[in-house]
Amino acid sequence: MLWSKIFLPTLKDTPQDAEVISHQLMLRAGMIRKVTSGIYNWLPLGLRVLKKIENIVREEMDASGAQEVLMPMVQPKELWEETQRWKKMGPELLRIQDRHDRDFCLGPTHEEVITDLVRNNVKSYKELPLNLYQIQTKFRDEVRPRYGVMRGREFLMKDSYSFNINQDSLNESYLLIKETYKKIIDRLGLEYKIVKADSGSIGGDASEEFHVLAENGEDTIAVSDSSEFAINSELLLTEGEDINSLEGKPSPDGNGIIEVKKGIEIGHIFQLGKIYADAMNANVLDNEGKSQTLYMGCYGIGISRLVAAAIEQNHDEKGIVWPEAIAPYEVNIIAIGFEKDERIKKTALNLYDKLLSMGYEVILDDRNDGFGKKMKDAELIGIPINIIIGKQYTENNEIELRHRDGKSSIGMVEDIETIFDHYKSK
Repeated sequence: MLWSKIFLPTLKDTPQDAEVISHQLMLRAGMIRKVTSGIYNWLPLGLRVLKKIENIVREEMDASGAQEVLMPMVQPKELWEETQRWKKMGPELLRIQDRHDRDFCLGPTHEEVITDLVRNNVKSYKELPLNLYQIQTKFRDEVRPRYGVMRGREFLMKDSYSFNINQDSLNESYLLIKETYKKIIDRLGLEYKIVKADSGSIGGDASEEFHVLAENGEDTIAVSDSSEFAINSELLLTEGEDINSLEGKPSPDGNGIIEVKKGIEIGHIFQLGKIYADAMNANVLDNEGKSQTLYMGCYGIGISRLVAAAIEQNHDEKGIVWPEAIAPYEVNIIAIGFEKDERIKKTALNLYDKLLSMGYEVILDDRNDGFGKKMKDAELIGIPINIIIGKQYTENNEIELRHRDGKSSIGMVEDIETIFDHYKSK
């Protein structure tokens, strides 16, 4: 892709209404643009990152044996009344009416819809366990949307639901998805903690959150300095106790002491048990031909929120420093004097074609701008590898390969494969 052809409206200055670094950088890097409070357009660069995360999530969910479906965003009032959540959800649930004055909502979650689907189509224990997932737009009418896509009203989410014949089977499904989430976040290259949590409005028993560690995290978590123990700090507090008072206390698991950290919740898993199946009469026949209420699990991961979380954890004073798995492009060719120097232009285009043939995602900066402007934009949007074709090439027939983290290599353009091998070996 030629830079001059990309819809990539970068900003020099930070917008005043952007409170956290991820919001600031996503706006400056031309990834998103605000439509209204808590609702954003995803521009080509941001969408590339979003899709990469979505694909990793989908690959790992498929590998776990889960099956993808797609449920509607618009949901009828009747289903929500079965679980008594039509009123319980309060103003967070955006309610609408059709032309016949029938009540609907824009789905913030899909427990009712998925339970209805399964109760009408799954009749025997032989069809279990069953894990269905979707990647769908959700809407929650937040009181105070903030932090860009980290706390928006409209967002992209992967939610999945397991259906099981008994508690033991549910335990197995729960642990399988827990391991799947660990694989997803490991592939994304993010530092995280698995945190014991409250089930909140979803309900159920066992509940754990996945938090990406970041200074601007909305949540405060207590973690052991000597084990994997982590818990939402509020669950450890007694009345009148300050969160910071937990620092240095013995860890509840008996290993080490407590450290208080900030985290961004990007995933949440629940054991729902029978609460939705009981409310909606979701039953199957067991191996003795008797009717049994289904056991359910619910597992969510915020795909659009993951974009913001990755930036909060990976940035510097120049801009975004993407984990390579989700960078919008892998390589940027900075051609100085692209339109003025025919030799540089030809070399840049040939190198562009070569890298594409090697399987790299490449952008060629063909703009009529100086090196400083081009380099600042490349660092802002966080492209891992920049290949500079300029004065050094004109004088010595050499190109520079400069990584976003500061590593660099010099070589001849015809040795590009060797240069890349050298870089990757560092």
